[in-house]
Amino acid sequence: MVTGFVRRLAPVVVGVISLAANRLALLPGPAFWDTGELQAVAPLLGTAHSTGYPTYVLLGFVANLLLSPFGEPAFRMNLFAAICLAVAAAITVDLGRALTRSTALGVAAGLGLALTTIVWQLGTHAEAHTLHLVLVALLVRLLVAWEAAARRQQRGYGYVDPDRSAGRADRLLILATVVYGISVGNHSLTLLLAAPVGLFVLAVDPGILRRPRLIATACLVLAVTIVLVFLELPLRAGPFRAPLVYGRPDTWDGFWYVVLAEQFRADLVGPFSDLARKMGALIDLTSAEFGALAILIPAGFVATVAMRPRYALLSGSAVALTCFFAASYINGDIERYYAVPVLLAWTWLAMLAAGIARALGGLGRGGDSLRHRAPSQLTVALLGVVLLVPTLTDLVPRFAVVDRSQDRAAQRWVDAAFEVMAPGAMVVSWWSYSTAMWYAQSVAGERPDIDIIDDRTRLDRDLGDLHHVIDANLPRRPVYVIRADPAEIADLTERYRLEYQPVPGVSLLARVLGPRVTSP
Repeated sequence: MVTGFVRRLAPVVVGVISLAANRLALLPGPAFWDTGELQAVAPLLGTAHSTGYPTYVLLGFVANLLLSPFGEPAFRMNLFAAICLAVAAAITVDLGRALTRSTALGVAAGLGLALTTIVWQLGTHAEAHTLHLVLVALLVRLLVAWEAAARRQQRGYGYVDPDRSAGRADRLLILATVVYGISVGNHSLTLLLAAPVGLFVLAVDPGILRRPRLIATACLVLAVTIVLVFLELPLRAGPFRAPLVYGRPDTWDGFWYVVLAEQFRADLVGPFSDLARKMGALIDLTSAEFGALAILIPAGFVATVAMRPRYALLSGSAVALTCFFAASYINGDIERYYAVPVLLAWTWLAMLAAGIARALGGLGRGGDSLRHRAPSQLTVALLGVVLLVPTLTDLVPRFAVVDRSQDRAAQRWVDAAFEVMAPGAMVVSWWSYSTAMWYAQSVAGERPDIDIIDDRTRLDRDLGDLHHVIDANLPRRPVYVIRADPAEIADLTERYRLEYQPVPGVSLLARVLGPRVTSP
């Protein structure tokens, strides 16, 4: 009874510790870049940049309502990220326990995940990757549970009625399919898991190919889940239009442009080139995140192959595909893409500790296979502590890296920018600063008189280039420009008379006074 209580309580405790760690480092308010967009779009049930992130928007909208006692919407969305990470850590505890048959090693994996710098940092601000981590952790946990049910069915263990066993296994697989579909609506990195999941299912149950009804049901459930999630885009861009809509997802071409992330296709550069450099960068990143444990990760994978070969196939192929993609994808803060590999690497380390414990527990028994030896609980607990030593000894430096509790740069910048802008102004803005102003205007209700024209807005409204927008508005209203590209700044400076505004933190915030008059 006590053991069962501890097993049920352990994920909760780890989740609470994770939430507390993130709360200490949590961003207190609005931000720039994509974080600012998510802080604005989710409370408004709008549509985000490609791929639209409908799952995040839908769940974020609900989270914003449920967390309404906890401050302004920007803070609530930051808190939503912290909660997501706490849930992911809790699921990892249960996943680690299921793989190793040890609650202690599950706790080590969950805490290790939550306090790894890359992951901890994600939980400090509004971020779709934290929700991605939750959904993938849940997906993997369901697949491991399905494997156990399917193996019991195949061997006839513990079931009087084989049909009941098959029914439970099928339900778990269908539920995993639903989670996969929901995850597709949150982040397209989920697509990289299609092959690993397929290989895992076939490895566990090759006979599934002779069950067309189950396969058809799974495919139908997946399609319906994805369609229902992505309906948020055309509905909120069309008949139930939201205040903030990215692109034109209410049209056929516009919908696929956003969903397929066509604007980012060129960001995948030379996937098969410079592999040695990419491998070196991956090793450096792994060493920075895991410290002394980094050298043990390959051994952890080998232990996983020996003890849980099907899980090794699932997790190994998922890590390989994700790392291969991320190494060649040009994107800001690309470290976020390695969150799922970090999770899976922690399960490998837990498997390594379990293998060592079983080897020690089986000394002198001879003949027992490694996977069936029963280690002592004390040995397992000590190995769990050993796994956490590098993390705990590096806790203070890691907190210094992830801490955003005093970061109010975006709020200060928006306040200063809105203060200098004349009534009825139009500002030709740039993405990072646009998102912060969108939040302030559309969610916080500040300066509704200002027209914010982002580069995306120019495309969606067919307004033309920077010069067209400025020239069309300059005679009738105050016009401001926000630019970061030195070439664009030089071009604007040459073409217009600019009055620079005393707002720190941006390459250029200036009022356009008029065109320059060149001498004949």
